[in-house]
Amino acid sequence: MTAAPRQAPAPASALDPGPDLAALPVAFRRETEADIPFLRRLYREMRWDELKDLLDWDDATRVAFLDQQFDAQRMHYGKAYADADFLVVERAGEPVGRLYLYRGHPEDIRIVDIGLLAAARNGGLGTALLRRIQEAGRMTGRSVSIHVEVFNPARRLYDRLGFVEEGEHGPYRLMRWRP
Repeated sequence: MTAAPRQAPAPASALDPGPDLAALPVAFRRETEADIPFLRRLYREMRWDELKDLLDWDDATRVAFLDQQFDAQRMHYGKAYADADFLVVERAGEPVGRLYLYRGHPEDIRIVDIGLLAAARNGGLGTALLRRIQEAGRMTGRSVSIHVEVFNPARRLYDRLGFVEEGEHGPYRLMRWRP
């Protein structure tokens, strides 16, 4: 069993989708232990093709590996970002993604992780989520940052929304948007 990330009390604005997302209709809620099956499925879906292209494994081996990676990531996030907002993104009451935000730095909002089911991608939801986070940064005078894997196709979206590469950490690039 994996340790659940701790949840520090968050201001209402951390959970407020704003008018653009509410119109989709999208809402945020804190993740709970009951969300682990969905989050595990989301993680598998997000990483499936990457492994398919890199390794010649059967599906059962791929699932076992991805589940192990999910557990390790969950444990790491729970320790490294214990006071972050671990949110489930819902559209029309159904979970479609996750959004992990760390607001512990007074000058930056860190997007620890953001991910959507394939069925929720390429319809403007990711753009609306990022714009909502940028608006939160603008309202508080903070930058917004994220580490992006070099091969992540979402990199084009971050570029389009004004994120600029600021550093390199192995296979990740630190990207930052400033108000």
